[in-house]
Amino acid sequence: MIKIAPSILSADFCNLGRDIQRVHTADLLHVDVMDGAFVPNITIGIPVVKSIRSHTDMFLDVHLMIDKPVRYVEDFCKAGADLVSIHLEADHPTRIQQALDIIGDHGVKKAVALRPITSPEAILPYIDQLDMVLVMTVEPGFGGQAFMEHQLKTIARVREIIQAHNPSCDLEVDGGISPSTARRVVEAGANVLVAGSAVYGAPDISAAIAALRAAE
Repeated sequence: MIKIAPSILSADFCNLGRDIQRVHTADLLHVDVMDGAFVPNITIGIPVVKSIRSHTDMFLDVHLMIDKPVRYVEDFCKAGADLVSIHLEADHPTRIQQALDIIGDHGVKKAVALRPITSPEAILPYIDQLDMVLVMTVEPGFGGQAFMEHQLKTIARVREIIQAHNPSCDLEVDGGISPSTARRVVEAGANVLVAGSAVYGAPDISAAIAALRAAE
């Protein structure tokens, strides 16, 4: 089954509670956290995640696009994240493992994320312990970018690794997801689709979510 994770990066932050309610038929709520260091943009932090948690029972898929995430993963877990994804490019492998251990110690699901420049094989040291792998199909940092076609090969390779080592692990794709790209990423092996403008920019949000979910 395909799961849909609307990204609140495309929501109206002045009406965030309303816009979260508008995507209640989705499976996850994708929360992009950017620090202005690992990526050039700055979005939201721990207090906003905590506030979101107090206003919805949706599954909070918190994507940390931040440098040295080990410094903050505990705070995001305590703020109410159900899953935390950290970028493999954001720190030394030993500190990536430390961050994953902290996430697991708090009973929160663990994920790693890959920028388009990163080899799929980079997940191999961690794959046995992961609940999800996130493949970026745009450069992280801004919404509304064009889908990178060459990342279909990365998605397919990540799916091969998952099937060989941890078949219950989800494969999430984030970046440029629309009705026209959703089917291709699903065919390549993805089962969780992050969509921002394709959901929040649609005239009928529930219908847009249903259309993306039907991409299999």
